[in-house]
Amino acid sequence: MNAFGIDLGTSNIKIYNRVDDSILIEKNMIAIQNKNVLFAYGDSAFEMYEKAPSNIHISYPLSNGVIADIKNMETLIKYFIHNLSKNNLKPADFYIAVPTDVTEVEKRAFYDLIRDANVKAKKIMVVEKAVSDGLGLDIDVKNSQGVLIVNVGYDTTEVSILSLGGIVLSKLMKVGGLKFDDAIRQAVRREFSLLIGGKTAENVKIKLKDLEASSEGAIVYGRDIVTGLPVEREIPTSLVDSCLHEHFNTIIDTVKVILERTPPELAADIYRHGIYLTGGASQVNHLSELIAKGTGLKVNVADNPTASVAIGLSKIIKDDKYRSVAYSIEGMSK
Repeated sequence: MNAFGIDLGTSNIKIYNRVDDSILIEKNMIAIQNKNVLFAYGDSAFEMYEKAPSNIHISYPLSNGVIADIKNMETLIKYFIHNLSKNNLKPADFYIAVPTDVTEVEKRAFYDLIRDANVKAKKIMVVEKAVSDGLGLDIDVKNSQGVLIVNVGYDTTEVSILSLGGIVLSKLMKVGGLKFDDAIRQAVRREFSLLIGGKTAENVKIKLKDLEASSEGAIVYGRDIVTGLPVEREIPTSLVDSCLHEHFNTIIDTVKVILERTPPELAADIYRHGIYLTGGASQVNHLSELIAKGTGLKVNVADNPTASVAIGLSKIIKDDKYRSVAYSIEGMSK
């Protein structure tokens, strides 16, 4: 069977390919030259990000978990699928993960995207992202009850409660890796009068755990606001930690709100299993500890947080037992 499972992340696109049982993870980014020529896409477009001349426009086609630029997203899907098929495109089934807490119109856009991307889609099925996440975390979503999943992505964090293959409660909020990066940039600007780029901030965020363990500061390069010249500075990890806490607290507050609305029987299950933490930005230093502290629940951190949704999609494609959690969207009826 020829099939693909697609998890469209704002920062990374994850595509599971049934033919060779592999998962492609690339930056969900496109570089367009002179408004209409595809210049680069994926990781190579990201390489140019924040460095390109004005006639090359580099952007993420997704924003806050939903498709913001359908034309560019179609182009990306088309090229990625062609590459994975080694330019020998055959009709295939497509399974696409969508956030729960978005409008029907936004969900429909995910379906239309695959239909209109010229990838010979035979059948297009939709899977709730949190359900796929659960499967990717090795939870038997069809039988287990009261599972709380917190997926911290680049633009959004989705907090969901699963039970028996469905979603009981779900909340999507606009806090994620990008907000973390912005907080780091603002703190560095405020404390050191230094402008740094988004990529630099992201690197600091990723290395934070190791830097703290070795009691080192983060070395950053940027532009001094006062002199306008490029400089190198060492940023203490304590400054980075403290500027992220505000966003961590927003996530913790949302988790608490969801827990307050959870039926008591499911709450008992959640208390026993703890919280499952996943998503590309979930690895940030101290986040899991603070969620545990703020909720009093144990936190299970995913082994492969970036790919957990795609791993879940692969299980749905390979295992008939889970096929029923995917549904067709023609006419938007479940």
